[in-house]
Amino acid sequence: MICEQNKRRSRTAEAIFKNDQRFAIRSVGLSPKSDRKIREKDIIWADLILVMETRYRNKLMESYPLIDMPEIEILHIPDDYEFMDAELISLLEDGVNHVIIDKFGLWIRSHKQLNNALSWID
Repeated sequence: MICEQNKRRSRTAEAIFKNDQRFAIRSVGLSPKSDRKIREKDIIWADLILVMETRYRNKLMESYPLIDMPEIEILHIPDDYEFMDAELISLLEDGVNHVIIDKFGLWIRSHKQLNNALSWID
């Protein structure tokens, strides 16, 4: 999860999804002033990157042109919210869940459900 300074939006996302069993999450920022600045190993670790705004996708791709990027999805969440703001939480939950459903085609609440779904497909 990427935003500018890793102070409000991406940190909120990490806080609300850190115990979600569907995926692992890290939050980082692109600015040198970020609480946790993105590094190459964060990109290599990720299977999917979620950014808050289009400009962050562009900046990420410009900053790391030699890395094979995972897919990048844009959540379109402006920097208008404070850390753990109720509206921000709602936007993040809706956006992240939409991406999960869109990418995986089903609602997966746990690894057990994922294994069951994959067994059913097999």
